[in-house]
Amino acid sequence: MAMQPINNAVSAEQLMLTKMQAMQQQVQPDFMVTNNPMDTQKVNQPLAFSGAMKNVLDMVNEHQSLASKKMTAVETGQSDDLVGAMIASQKASLSFSALMQVRNKVVASFEDVMKMPV
Repeated sequence: MAMQPINNAVSAEQLMLTKMQAMQQQVQPDFMVTNNPMDTQKVNQPLAFSGAMKNVLDMVNEHQSLASKKMTAVETGQSDDLVGAMIASQKASLSFSALMQVRNKVVASFEDVMKMPV
């Protein structure tokens, strides 16, 4: 009598394990990693540092202006999306902080290069 509940528990665990393994195979299909076909087509052209910085500055400016528009709309009563405005504001703040950290690193690197003996 005592062995039957143990056998049922073991078979239930085995059934659960089998189902979990089947689910894992569905979530993680087998595939092979190949070369990126975009690399051979030369779609991504090299980007100069000045171009990259210009793109980043434009993106930070876009985040700042979007946050400003959303906050103004909430303040004037045109919108009731306070959560969206706060998220846009935090996104703008975070992107500006990241930009300032990059600027500080670039300035420090430039100063280090200028201090090098020739």
